[in-house]
Amino acid sequence: MEETMMLSTKLSEMRFLHYQPYLYGEAVGATERGIGADKTHNKRWRSKLGKPSFQDNASRGWHSLMLVHTEVYPKCGIFGFSHFRRESHLLSGKATWNLSGFPASGLSQNFRVPRSRYTKMSLQVIEKMENELAFKGNQDLPLSSSYEAAMEALSSLITRQKRGDRTPVGGKFGKLERMSVYLRILGLEEKIAGLKIIHVAGTKGKGSTCAFCEAILRECGFRTGLFTSPHLIDVRERFRLDGLDVSEDKFLLYFWDCWSQLKENVSEDLPMPPLFQFLTILAFKMFISEQVDVAIIEVGLGGKNDSTNVIREPVVCGITPLGMDHTETLGDTLGQIASHKAGIFKPQIPAFTVPQLSEAMNVLEETAGGLMVPLQVAVPLDIQRWGGETLSLSGDHQLVNAGLAVSLCKCWLQRAGNWEKLLKKKQDEEAAGSELPPAFVRGLSTARLSGRAQIVHDTPLMLSGSAETSENSGELTFYLDGAHSPESMEACAKWFSGAAKASKTLSSLSSPPSTSFNVHNNKSFCGNGCVNYGKDHVKSSNKMSKQILLFNCMDVRDPQILLPRLVNICGSSGTHFSKALFVPSMSTYNKVTSGTSVITSGIPTTRDLSWQYTLQRIWEKIIHGKDASLDKSSKTDSVDSLPPHKFLYEDVSHCSPADRNFTCSAVMPSLPLTIKWLRDCVKENPSLRLQVLVTGSLHLVGDVLKLLRR
Repeated sequence: MEETMMLSTKLSEMRFLHYQPYLYGEAVGATERGIGADKTHNKRWRSKLGKPSFQDNASRGWHSLMLVHTEVYPKCGIFGFSHFRRESHLLSGKATWNLSGFPASGLSQNFRVPRSRYTKMSLQVIEKMENELAFKGNQDLPLSSSYEAAMEALSSLITRQKRGDRTPVGGKFGKLERMSVYLRILGLEEKIAGLKIIHVAGTKGKGSTCAFCEAILRECGFRTGLFTSPHLIDVRERFRLDGLDVSEDKFLLYFWDCWSQLKENVSEDLPMPPLFQFLTILAFKMFISEQVDVAIIEVGLGGKNDSTNVIREPVVCGITPLGMDHTETLGDTLGQIASHKAGIFKPQIPAFTVPQLSEAMNVLEETAGGLMVPLQVAVPLDIQRWGGETLSLSGDHQLVNAGLAVSLCKCWLQRAGNWEKLLKKKQDEEAAGSELPPAFVRGLSTARLSGRAQIVHDTPLMLSGSAETSENSGELTFYLDGAHSPESMEACAKWFSGAAKASKTLSSLSSPPSTSFNVHNNKSFCGNGCVNYGKDHVKSSNKMSKQILLFNCMDVRDPQILLPRLVNICGSSGTHFSKALFVPSMSTYNKVTSGTSVITSGIPTTRDLSWQYTLQRIWEKIIHGKDASLDKSSKTDSVDSLPPHKFLYEDVSHCSPADRNFTCSAVMPSLPLTIKWLRDCVKENPSLRLQVLVTGSLHLVGDVLKLLRR
């Protein structure tokens, strides 16, 4: 705790805030000035706090109390990487200065990049910093109401009630032209050219590839910015600075600054930007102001017409695996989808992709040829190249994403003039490619991305609130993956089958160890996916294991493709679901919520569950080979009660859909009640081990994570 306070103090010394009460509702925002100062000065101003000043800006109608803190850095290197980043190692209690960019003219031997012996713990350190600093950083700031006001403001930018709606934004500008106008208003259009961007599009694995890139380049010593979508719990997850979700106060600084300037320029021809456009603008604002060395930008949808495609000169582009998704927007053939993705290619800018089906690859190659883009195919990562370490993101499919990330980062470093310096000696390309630099290995083994192949152990201490019952409860483990396309569902099924079997094997050998690093009193982390809610694992031998599916998907998806693929692939690996539970998501498409938003735990009285009953019918047909016809007169808009706990143990042979006696599946009234029901089931049966796969929707995965964190 002492070391955390030291870190918090050091960070607060480098933070400079000035509050500004806006005249928009009751929102209290803040704006950060003096950031992004001219880097060409040849001196550095250290922790210089000016006297508070009260300044009036009549044109904007706001006042600000300003605490000026300016840091100016000398410009160096081809790309002008200019930061020295201070790293504080919580566990060692030591702080060292790291050079976050190597001058192109050469690296003095005096500038070493020391690494802590706790480097492998960097994931845990990041998680601890996020939680500690989120708390400590807000103790003296009345930001909560302002943050909720920001969420309300963001919600007002949602123009579609559900995915697939094509409600026009209005105004006289096209999408990308409108985006350019917004950037000019904020004075960002020309400054984007100063960002050294890795731009990534694709159907599957975009977020994972971007997370790998960010972790690798951060481990190389660069100041990183990462923009991904969607968020699972809190919108701030979309923006990372140096591996950390942007803090609440910093988010508000940039949010209200962008909001006020854009709001002042609203006209009939130029409405406020839709949600994703605004968030993209906000990402550019953050990364420019924070002077990141590298910005990793994930495309939102498609590529050619995506809001991120105002990037004119990225350093390198990447295309992850392509498949059939968002067909209502991108087209219903793989070639049409590939054409949209290839829209991020820029003339003569290097690009990488992964092995693709020929229909997609032909389009990528044709587009690249027309723009004189050197397009290369990145090979999947060879696990033998890096000394027995494991990827932090689970699943064999991550080897493809990791291989692409390695190629993108290597190209970025080569174009920045830093690849040979990273290797510490000049080598020819063949020798350099024989093994990965240590920084790459560290990045690949510590990258994190919630909701993708993530495992959360919900242990008895969390279930009961008392350690005394830890030996008298069963086990509840959630396996979370937001798969929602046929290809991603296939990868999810393979991962879950392997992870569930591995868990049972380990459990039969011995009691799993506690995962060493406690972030809170009752929470610990291991890798991307293993989050243990509880002090220790309970002894797991002689448990009765049951695999449960917790599923929902948007109605624009095709569950008649997703569910059979999941069942068949799991079944071929010997994994069979005892029960399937179909639940409505908590989150709504037309509202942006925060991690602290109120959750209703009762049974909704107006929730339409007709889609969940449709999913149940499809499931029963898969299991029984025939349609499960529901009584048309039965209520399908609500569920009055939860199934009894004995439902878990009912044999499939007793299932009679014609008599509405379902022993294979159930429609649940709400997600909070479903989580409670599962917890109650394991609490009353010490011999029970439930392995719950949560999939079909990233919204569902985010909702489950939000509930588990509560």
